[in-house]
Amino acid sequence: MEEKVLSALANGPRKAGEIATETGLAKADVDKAIKKLVAEGRVDSPKRCYYGIKA
Repeated sequence: MEEKVLSALANGPRKAGEIATETGLAKADVDKAIKKLVAEGRVDSPKRCYYGIKA
């Protein structure tokens, strides 16, 4: 699940809902994956409600 989220973010920052639509995952699953990826330091939030791969 996290890999699908990361691949969606490879094209630039996205909202969780946009990631869910692109990947076919439920938004709740995307939110859970994003929370885990942020805790691991792999994803950050460049602006409110948007998430991107941490540089």
